Amino acid sequence: MKKRKAKSVKRKIKIQNLKLYIFALGFAFFTLHFTLTYAQPVSSADLISEAGQYDNKLVIFEGEVIGDIMKRGDYAWINVFDGVNAIGIWVGSKLAGEIRYTGSYKSKGDAVEVAGIFHRACPEHGGDLDIHAQALRRTAPGRNTQEKINPAKIIQALILLGFVGLIWILTLLKRK
Repeated sequence: MKKRKAKSVKRKIKIQNLKLYIFALGFAFFTLHFTLTYAQPVSSADLISEAGQYDNKLVIFEGEVIGDIMKRGDYAWINVFDGVNAIGIWVGSKLAGEIRYTGSYKSKGDAVEVAGIFHRACPEHGGDLDIHAQALRRTAPGRNTQEKINPAKIIQALILLGFVGLIWILTLLKRK
């Protein structure tokens, strides 16, 4: 009888612990969701000009992922460009794996929203200004882009080629 009662008590404790664990996970998820959804993003200009105000604080930064994803073990460096400046983001490899396109001449990078701790002089990364991401969310997908040939430049190139050809012909005639 006592063994059955002890098992029943242990089971109730396990269920209570499980409920507490689920509640904590739910609370963390919703807190992070509302932080990412409703917090105002900070511009790169503000982060750079007012770095002391944001140092070691949680910030939201959004922009286009540009350049390469530089993997470093369990982490990776990405650069996020908000239209004015690019900021280096130190992000877990798992989060970086969500990025499909990075901006270059051939593609437009994914738009992302990053929540993380801003460092004006990161002691871990040689005093660089960076953000250590705690969460990363793609807000818009990137895409490959087609290079557009400017017709005006083609005409300019043909005119220049004509002038060079004319000068070459005149040089040949002058030698005779």
